[in-house]
Amino acid sequence: MPSLVEALEKKYGWHIPATGADRHHCTDTSIAIFVPKRPPRLSVPTLLVLNDCDIETAGDGDQLDDKCSDVEELDLAKNKLSKWAEVFGILQHMPQVRFVNLSFNRLTEQLDALNKHAAHNTCWSHLKNLVLNSTRVDWASVQTLLRLLPALEELHLSLNEYDHVNLNKRESEHGLGEWFVQRPRERKVSGVYHQVKKLHFSGNPVNSWSEICKLGYAFPNLESLVLNECPLNSLDLNMDTSERDYKHPESTESTESPHHYFRKLRFLNLNNTELSTWDEIDRLANFPALTSLRVQGWPLWEKCESTEHERRQLLVARLPLIETLNGGGRLGAVEREDAERAFIRYYMERPESDRPERYSELLAIHGKLDPLVNVDLRPEKRVKVTFTCGDVSEVRTVDVYRTVIDLKQKLERMAGIPSNKMRLFYVDQDIRDYQGPEEMKFPHKQLYSYNMRSGDEIIIDSKN
Repeated sequence: MPSLVEALEKKYGWHIPATGADRHHCTDTSIAIFVPKRPPRLSVPTLLVLNDCDIETAGDGDQLDDKCSDVEELDLAKNKLSKWAEVFGILQHMPQVRFVNLSFNRLTEQLDALNKHAAHNTCWSHLKNLVLNSTRVDWASVQTLLRLLPALEELHLSLNEYDHVNLNKRESEHGLGEWFVQRPRERKVSGVYHQVKKLHFSGNPVNSWSEICKLGYAFPNLESLVLNECPLNSLDLNMDTSERDYKHPESTESTESPHHYFRKLRFLNLNNTELSTWDEIDRLANFPALTSLRVQGWPLWEKCESTEHERRQLLVARLPLIETLNGGGRLGAVEREDAERAFIRYYMERPESDRPERYSELLAIHGKLDPLVNVDLRPEKRVKVTFTCGDVSEVRTVDVYRTVIDLKQKLERMAGIPSNKMRLFYVDQDIRDYQGPEEMKFPHKQLYSYNMRSGDEIIIDSKN
C-alpha cells in the first residue's frame, strides 16, 4: 500500500545519507578533483507534484511534519486515494497549503462522523483552491468540505457525473420540485457559502438551468462559472413544468429570471452546450455583471447561415455589456459600433415579426440607416472583342470565363491555324498608344484575368 512518504522518498531520495563525499582522482596527473555527493532534499518544495504515484495512504506523520510543513501547492491527481481519513492525514501536516488537486482519485466514500472529526483537526485556514474533478465525490461530502473551508475561493467539480445539484436540505427530503415552489426568502439550504467566487462544473450531465440556479443560490458571490460540455438545452426556467419556478400563491413576485442568482457573475463559459436559439443570447444579455462570455460549439451556429464574422457581429450587437467574447482581447468601441450598425441592416430587411427587441434599442441609438450599396465586382461575363488575323478583322462575343486554350480552339476555323501553332496577342484599348500588345502565353489562364472589356482587340498570328 504505497504511502505519500514512500512517494517522497522515491522522488527526493531521503534514504540517501546526508553526509559523506566521493573523491574522484585523476590517475594521469597530480590534480585531485573532489565531487561531493548530492545530498537529499531536507524538505520538499513549496509546489509538490506527485501525480500518478499509486499513493493510497499518508504514511508516517512525523516525517510529513518534518518535510512538508512549508508546502503551499499540492498536486496528488491520478493516485489511489479513496479514504477521506487519509486525505486529512496528509493535509494536517501541511498547514500552509493554498492549493490542493485531488482529481481522478476515487473519493466516493461519504464523510462520516469519524472523518469529520479528523477534518476538524486539520488546519484549513489557508486553502483557497480545491480541485475534485472526476472524483465522484457526493454532494453531502461537498457540503461538509465547504463548511470546513472558510478561505475557499475556487472549487472544481467537473466530470463528476452530476445530473442534478443537491446543496439543499429540502430537496433531499421532498424531491426536486419542492425548492422551486418556495418563495426566495423562504428557501432553506444546508448552507450558503459566501467565500466561493469561482466554480468549474464542466462535463456534468446537467441539462436544466434550474439546477444551475441552485449553484448560484449556494454561492451568492460567484464571479466565474464554467459549464463547458454540460448539455444545457435552455436558460428559460419555464421550459420544463416539472422544474418551473412557480409563483407562490400569496406572492406578488413574477417568475424569476435566469440571472436571478447570478448578480455578481462576471465570467461565464457555455461552450459546447445544447443551446440552439438566439433567445438564449438575449437572456445572457440581462446578466447584470457579466462582462466575459464564451459561447462556442452551440447547435445554433451549425444552422446559422451567416459567416463567422457576421455571427460575431450579431453576438456583439445583442450583448451590450460584454467586453470579451470567446476569448481574445477586449471589444473596442469601433468594433461594437460596426457590429450594431450591421445588426440594424441585417434585420431591417426582414419582417418586423422577426426583429428582436434589441433592434429597436439600437435603432434609437444609431437611427435608421441606409442599406449598403451592393457593388458587383465580378467581371462582365460576355464582351465584344475585335479579332484581327492578317488583313481580316471580325468582332465576336467572348465568354471571359473561358481559358486561352479554349479561345484558340474556337478561332481555328477563322484563322486557318491549328491551336497548337497559334499565337494570340491582347491589345487593351486604353493603353494601345503607349504599350504594345501582350502575348497570351498561358493556355489555362482565364480571359477575365486580362481585364478584358468590350472594344479591346486580340491579334491572331502563327508560330511559324
